[in-house]
Parts: sequence; C-alpha cells; structure tokens
Amino acid sequence: MRVLITGSSGQIGTNLGLALLDRGDEVVGLDLRENTWTDCFPTTICNLATTDPDKLPADGKFDCVVHLAAHAKVYELVEHPTRAMENVDTAFRVLEFCRLNGKTPLIFGSSREVYGDIRRHVTDESHADFVVAESPYSASKIAGEAFIYSYAECYDLPYVVFRFSNVYGRYDCDIERLERVIPLFIRRIQRGEPIVVFGREKVLDFTYVDDCTAGVMAAIDALIERRVNQQIINLAYGQGATLVDLVNLIALALQKEPNVRYEPSRSGEVTRYVADISKARQLLGYDPQTPLTAGIPKAVRWQREYGALEA
Repeated sequence: MRVLITGSSGQIGTNLGLALLDRGDEVVGLDLRENTWTDCFPTTICNLATTDPDKLPADGKFDCVVHLAAHAKVYELVEHPTRAMENVDTAFRVLEFCRLNGKTPLIFGSSREVYGDIRRHVTDESHADFVVAESPYSASKIAGEAFIYSYAECYDLPYVVFRFSNVYGRYDCDIERLERVIPLFIRRIQRGEPIVVFGREKVLDFTYVDDCTAGVMAAIDALIERRVNQQIINLAYGQGATLVDLVNLIALALQKEPNVRYEPSRSGEVTRYVADISKARQLLGYDPQTPLTAGIPKAVRWQREYGALEA
C-alpha cells in the first residue's frame, strides 16, 4: 500500500507514517517544514495552500491520501484569521489532487471544533451545526468538510472525515512551532515555572496518539476496501477531563507542585466537549486503550527520554 500524508512532519503525521512503515506500507510526506523527528520516510517541503493541485510534488499512484496539514492552534487563528483561509485553500487543493488522480480515497483530519460549544451542541456526527462557527479555525474545518461532501456528491470521491480531539503524546513537544497545552504544561511544571489555565471548568476529551493512529490506520484499510466510505467519525477517548484534572495528573507524574493561575476561557475556545465514539467502535473496531490517567505518565516519560525535560 502507498500512502501520501500531508502534514507529515506533525505529531499525528509522524506517528502515522512510522506505524504504516512498521507494517510494510510505503509512505510519502508533504509538509511546510522538515520532519525533525524522523527521516525514515521522505518528506518534500511544499506549501499546499499555494501549489497548484496538478503540480504537487507527489509522483505516482497512491492508494490513499491522509490530509492532516493545517494551522491548528485555535486562538492563534483568532489573532491571524488569514491562516484559517490557508487551511481552506489547502483542503481544496488536496481534494483536487485526489480528483485529478483517479479519485484517490481521502482521509481528512477535521476537529471537534466543528461542533462549537457542547453546552449548545451534541456530538452525534450527523448533528454538527454548520451555521455556527465559534472561531476562524472551526470555520476552516467546516469549510473543508463541506468541500469534501460536495466532491463526494459530484465526483463520487471516497472519503472518511475524522473529527479529532486534543491528541497528545509522542512527537508533540516542539513547542517553538506549535504551543500544545500538555507538553507546555509538562515542561513548565517540571521547571517550576508558572502556568496559566484558560478555563478552570473547561472539560475536554484528550486522545493519546497511539489510539488516534490505530483509528486512522483502521480507516485507511476500510476505506481502500470500501468497507467504509463517505463517513464522518469522531476519534477521541470518549471521556472528559477538566483542565484542573490535567494539571493535577501532570504534577503527580512529575512529583512537582504546580504554580498555576486560572483565567477565563479565551475567545473562540470550546469549553466543553466529550466525544461519542460509538460510530468509530462500530465501523472501525476502534477501542482506545489509554485514558488520561495512563497517557500523561507516558507523555512525561517520552519527553524525558527525548531530552525535552531537565532531570
């Protein structure tokens, strides 16, 4: 099997690429930057938002395209909304690439942000409210999904859309590029530095990266074989945790006392989300193995082994 991964230098892309290689598949990556984690599969530097679909540097036939490339920090896109439009441009160009190359099956990395705030919305995949977008980032994912549905309708393009939720773990601590909350808190609590939690009562569904990767790999196989097609699927752990829980688990794993200050949630941020993962279980045999209580110690251990934490 030959798989093209966009955003292949990011956390999910790197883990997915290595897992596919381990089982004998061929992986080709496209990204804005080099992969600092591994050189086990080729990565071509490419700005997907500005490259014509017929000129993407990805030669030959692919069994599946996994589109993960996106600006993914919600509040960053509130401050710089043009980056949300780049997400839309990127999704459109990847869709065109798939259409022009024999309707290559596509897996799209969307987000739980398309649901908005769960105090007002449900998490059944068929009930995302495409009228209300709470941030430019959520609008960009909604637009990407809408383009995919239109391509399926007009061109019979095979697809699976995954709505990811707070993926964490291995290869996520490149804070200089993307300030992810879990590796950021791990690093600062370890150093005894203050941290700020935006939204004391915020409840989110954190997904360990191995569970995420397993779900995506199952979908690749099912989509190529057409056992699953034209489906929208939540991919998460399926349980919620507050940011207070998160801070306490990190502090416990590090055996450190956190210096934490709580502030209100920032504009555009979802304050409550717990995924309904029954569809992933039914269609893909998805069975997440890592609750947050087990995942945080794994994340801390990996950062220590990688050298991102002082002894």
